[in-house]
Amino acid sequence: MSLTGTPFLYTTIVLSVVAVILPLVLWSRMRGPKPLRVAARVLMLLFAQGTAVTLVFVLVNNQNNLYDNWADLFGTGNHVQQAADLGRDGTGGIALKRLPKVKQNFGPADGPGMHAAGGVRVTQLKGRVSGVNAEVYVWLPPQYNDPAYRNKKFPVVELLPGYPGSAKAWFGSMKAHEQLLPLMKSGQVAPFILVAPRTNLLAGVDTGCANIPGQVNADTWLSIDVPKMVMDNFRAQPAPQGWAVAGYSAGAHCAVKLAVAHPDRYRAAVSMSGYNDPIGERNSLAAQNPTLRAENNPYLLLKKAAVPPRIALYFSGESGDGYQAGVALESIAKAPTTVHVVFLPRSAGGHTMALWRPQVTTVFRWLTLQMGQNHARGADRSLTGSNGSLTGSAGSTPLTPSTGGSTRAALASGTSSPAGAGRKR
Repeated sequence: MSLTGTPFLYTTIVLSVVAVILPLVLWSRMRGPKPLRVAARVLMLLFAQGTAVTLVFVLVNNQNNLYDNWADLFGTGNHVQQAADLGRDGTGGIALKRLPKVKQNFGPADGPGMHAAGGVRVTQLKGRVSGVNAEVYVWLPPQYNDPAYRNKKFPVVELLPGYPGSAKAWFGSMKAHEQLLPLMKSGQVAPFILVAPRTNLLAGVDTGCANIPGQVNADTWLSIDVPKMVMDNFRAQPAPQGWAVAGYSAGAHCAVKLAVAHPDRYRAAVSMSGYNDPIGERNSLAAQNPTLRAENNPYLLLKKAAVPPRIALYFSGESGDGYQAGVALESIAKAPTTVHVVFLPRSAGGHTMALWRPQVTTVFRWLTLQMGQNHARGADRSLTGSNGSLTGSAGSTPLTPSTGGSTRAALASGTSSPAGAGRKR
């Protein structure tokens, strides 16, 4: 029975109801020796508590898409077949253009929200370069199958969840495709192909979207294998102009890191409540030693770049939880790199889906502009003011940046207070 399936949810509800009724019916009707009656009553109480806790977990998991299946929950899943040393560029010296086309079979995806807005497709991809074997979810915009667009190639956005988190979260909890469908139909947002690859590749740890020889090549999986598969199977625009990456929490860190590290693969990145230093997620493999931390810190990567990359970065977050990460990169960015930072008040929702879900439409309007898709009707008017500055319902950058009590060193690395970092998901 699937962890996130409706049958398991209904079973849990039924058991919880039974657990409440049993003591009411049987408590005073127990027969036999006193120790036996006491033991039976204790078991009924434990059963009631156990089913209640399970029901709450299932509801929270379905709402936030934290664990996709039983293997993720119990830490037994491993989606890495091999993790060779692929070098600094993550290709292992392989001429990617010479690789044969990756032809995949796609089927309808199951789970909350996966059948909405035309439905989400899923395939099991064996990464030829990364050695990762995992699922990839794809949603096609309404124009994709329109005969009028049969010769058009579409821009792509890779969507990354937090940790722990399921690749389904952007379609389930975030409802990205449901929110964007009417905006794409009306022309307010460009018709993006949405791609959500699995990022939870190893049991019990966050890969940090890093390449770590002998452990995982998560960077290569996300920035090479997945994009190649998408371009081989769909009418997708080539990289980098047609590709962006977006994430929340740990996925936000990954999104910015991938764009800064690979401006030849991505044109834009979106970070919602992210961080720069991998230590922002205590279970990150990328934070296990100083060298890895530096190699996967977008602030340091951007600062040391010999030539400023042609990328656009969008940061949103509260003080102490994402905002300082954006301010840090904004302070060192040089043209053609652009950084837009959105300040969100503490009352906006905290480090939860309630904060990130409403930002989806604003983020995709921004992506429409940054990726040269501003022919979408109303995209420029809804995001730009009379002076050309970016605006949006998600929030605005205050005239005086708030440091939230962070030290200069914390601002430079993009991390916030320990309390803020501890809330990363």
